[in-house]
Amino acid sequence: MGILRTIIWILLTAVLVIFAMANWRVVTVTIWPGWEAETKLPLVILASFLIGSVPMWIALRTTRWSLKRRLDASERQAADLRALANRPVEVTPATAPVNDIPPAPTDLFPSDKP
Repeated sequence: MGILRTIIWILLTAVLVIFAMANWRVVTVTIWPGWEAETKLPLVILASFLIGSVPMWIALRTTRWSLKRRLDASERQAADLRALANRPVEVTPATAPVNDIPPAPTDLFPSDKP
């Protein structure tokens, strides 16, 4: 995959160099009325591309930053829930049922025995 990316970058660079060589002429750019700059055409094209891509680059970075913060918060919450689910459960021994009423005495009257 890396070799394919390298080939694409080499081809793109070659196309841009050929384009710049074919259009290497001096152009006059009027920046403000009365203020003109003479420069080469490929430099004007490169500058306009960079100026146009800066706002999108800033938007990309802010979106990635926001999504990374949300993902980190979700991962922390998931880790907390996993830790809560995996904690050891304390087992208490079963207690005997408590009877409030004592058993009825059967030998209260010993003379009643047969």
